[in-house]
Amino acid sequence: MPFPPDLLNDSEEIVLDLRPHWIKLFSAMLFVVLAIAATAASTVLEGGFRVVTFALLAILALAVILLLVRYVRWTTTNFVVTTERLIHREGVIAKKGIEIPLDRVQTIRFNQTVLERMLGAGDLMIESAGETGQNTFTDIRKPNMVQQVIYREIEAYENRRADRMAGVRATVGSAGLSVAEQLEKLHQLLQQGAINPAEYEAQKARLLA
Repeated sequence: MPFPPDLLNDSEEIVLDLRPHWIKLFSAMLFVVLAIAATAASTVLEGGFRVVTFALLAILALAVILLLVRYVRWTTTNFVVTTERLIHREGVIAKKGIEIPLDRVQTIRFNQTVLERMLGAGDLMIESAGETGQNTFTDIRKPNMVQQVIYREIEAYENRRADRMAGVRATVGSAGLSVAEQLEKLHQLLQQGAINPAEYEAQKARLLA
């Protein structure tokens, strides 16, 4: 299922919303196919349903359940790139996930085996500042393309932030305001959502220096 738009911040937009590569389902699908083949062969060779066939039917049922569980997990896992952050969420009832602001991303690497390269899958390793550190996301679709998209969004985010901060400095420092008045105007911008807390603290420190 797609990432819920109501979880986005104001003016934030989704750039990529990816489910894991279908290779995530391959082993479960192969298990079902082999169980079907074994059950059919047993039925033909034994001339009907006997003990071995019933045992294989039980294995087939287990294989189908495993595939369904894997499919539900697949449909409820999202790797999302927005204009402000990276989001990874998974889970049906109990959700778990991680969010990495774009300005915290330091290094992005991808890894593909020969087979994964042929199928368009791979792993993405993202190193970020703060508590999250290094995170590895497996079975990402076209990880090299995703890497390029993230770097492009980081650059766009930094450009928007620079433009916004230039506007803030022009607004706060206009008309020969005192430091106290500039701080008050800066606080108003924070309350209006024009700047985030980190930008507020940076500008506050600049004014008080």
